[in-house]
Amino acid sequence: MLHYAVVFLILALIAGLLGFTGIAGASIGIAKILFFVFIALFAASFIVNRRGR
Repeated sequence: MLHYAVVFLILALIAGLLGFTGIAGASIGIAKILFFVFIALFAASFIVNRRGR
């Protein structure tokens, strides 16, 4: 999931450089959402694995 966040971030940077501000804004929004979902899932899996021991 972190891979997709990085891909959307790169897409947003390229679109911003080329002047496609609408696409760049949407890509940044998607990248932010995916990044925070990744962080939440990482934290949840870390907590679950610590309790299992």
